[in-house]
Amino acid sequence: MEAVFFDMDGLLVDTEKVWLEVETEVMAELGGQWTLEHQTHLVGGSMERTVDYMLTVSGSSVAPERVRDSMITGMVSRLAGGVQVMPGAGELLDALRDEGVPVALVTSSLPDIADAVLKSVGRDRFDAIVTAGDVLRPKPDPEPYLTAARLLGVRPVRSVVLEDSPTGVAAATAAGCAVVAVPSLLPIQAVPGRLVVSSLTEVTVSTLRAHISA
Repeated sequence: MEAVFFDMDGLLVDTEKVWLEVETEVMAELGGQWTLEHQTHLVGGSMERTVDYMLTVSGSSVAPERVRDSMITGMVSRLAGGVQVMPGAGELLDALRDEGVPVALVTSSLPDIADAVLKSVGRDRFDAIVTAGDVLRPKPDPEPYLTAARLLGVRPVRSVVLEDSPTGVAAATAAGCAVVAVPSLLPIQAVPGRLVVSSLTEVTVSTLRAHISA
């Protein structure tokens, strides 16, 4: 095992409920309504995809840039108060650092939002950080994970990705990485090369090493 890559929203930190709050508020400003069912269509996706979807659902003629700015402002202001790290995530990060395993954060969130999270979690806990601002093609394209592997100088096939969404799992699989999935809003099936668990509390460094060697 040469490296471990963490997704952010819903995997490292419990921010899906924050996204729901902000999306609901922005949709109300657009004259529409937002539900958890709407959110499940977008989990793990990019900001551009979210904005396009919200404008389509609401039928609003507001400029996409304005909606994007409202989303960013809403998320950053809420995250400034701190974030809740998912159970087992902090312990696993510390264990990987103790064993000298390189770790990257790979998120579909924009840099401003990732920065707000990292102020609470600690930027220095990661050897590389890849956000939506660092790639041309977001998840489910493999580019985010291939970029992380390049930054760390590791082989994707010898790296493990921790993800919570089908979109992220698809990106990691396409990059050639082993995958450990912790489903959040949508179910994820266990298949060869993919371990599915209910919480990161079930995952240790030994678990990851065994998975990549399987």
